[in-house]
Amino acid sequence: MKKTEIKTPGIKKTLMAGCVALCLSITTAHAGDIPEDPWEGFNRSVFGFNKFADTYALKPIAKSYDWLVPQPVNNGISNVFDNLGETKNLFNDLLQFKFAGAGTDVARLVINTTVGVLGVFDVASGWGFHRNTEDFGQTLAAWGFDTGPYIVLPFLGPSNIRDGTGLIADFYSVPQAYIDHDQTLWSVYGVEVVDGRAGLLAAEELVQGDEYSFMRDIYLQRREFLASDGAVEDDFTSDDLDDE
Repeated sequence: MKKTEIKTPGIKKTLMAGCVALCLSITTAHAGDIPEDPWEGFNRSVFGFNKFADTYALKPIAKSYDWLVPQPVNNGISNVFDNLGETKNLFNDLLQFKFAGAGTDVARLVINTTVGVLGVFDVASGWGFHRNTEDFGQTLAAWGFDTGPYIVLPFLGPSNIRDGTGLIADFYSVPQAYIDHDQTLWSVYGVEVVDGRAGLLAAEELVQGDEYSFMRDIYLQRREFLASDGAVEDDFTSDDLDDE
């Protein structure tokens, strides 16, 4: 199989510039144009840093991965990580007292782990057990916590104070967090990140106008939709932006 050499000239200088911009932005952040984004100056600097890191590191790797890995294998890898994520969905469904959703999570986990060969095949969806999307940010919303200001996290991207805090619980609610071997653990997370980024390559065509504002508006609308269990209209369906 043909190997693709990824060349990233100037990546050290680019990332250094991004880090400098990030540090400087802390002292220059100012109120944004919308109430949800009062730290727009800071957020745009972090967004720029993330964009540099993605352009010169993650995106080239994801494009090579997408080119090298056959689509059926790619789908199987994505299904495995979705199956591992069922424990996160189950954990948060129980915390929100969504027992019907929790039952679906258990059914999906059992069916896809067994009949679906460790999650490679999503058999459960074909049997009528469709995947829920739950995380601790949604749980905090169900408990009455406000979103707090919008914030762009280094490497992680769009978030807010509530959802960013929830990432800690989400990290420990999936099986891969408990792999007791550092090399294996980071290899698994590396594949998960690259696979997720490859899945977003086609979605880049949706971006219109100012990329920062576009991504912010998608995130805010999508999170409001998920936190309210679909009680508000979402122009960006799960087919467009499943797990951010």
